[in-house]
Amino acid sequence: VQLQASGGGLVQAGESMRLSCAASGRTSDVYVMGWFRQAPGKEREFVSVVTWAGTTTMYAESVKGRFTISKNNADNTAHLQMNNLKPEDTAVYYCAATSRISTIWYSQNEYDYWGQGTQVTVSS
Repeated sequence: VQLQASGGGLVQAGESMRLSCAASGRTSDVYVMGWFRQAPGKEREFVSVVTWAGTTTMYAESVKGRFTISKNNADNTAHLQMNNLKPEDTAVYYCAATSRISTIWYSQNEYDYWGQGTQVTVSS
């Protein structure tokens, strides 16, 4: 499975941005797609996850109510709509996917496939 992330850039606090992650290859193996982020000097952290069918989602507390994850089944792309961005959202965002049926989707150790990171910078 190959993951191609797009979106990202520089915005001001309070603005919105959308990230996309296109999956290709053996996508029939994928169970969930997720987003993680890593800020400078910090460990990579969970942001959000969506099941391949798009029926179940999960969010980190820090983004709940501001971020929305969705899955386009027509083109195997997961989108992360980020609203009311804050400077603390600044990080490199990574999309990930796994074929494991897990209950700890917030753990990066559960993910087998990773896309390249995309930088999100929010200025105050």
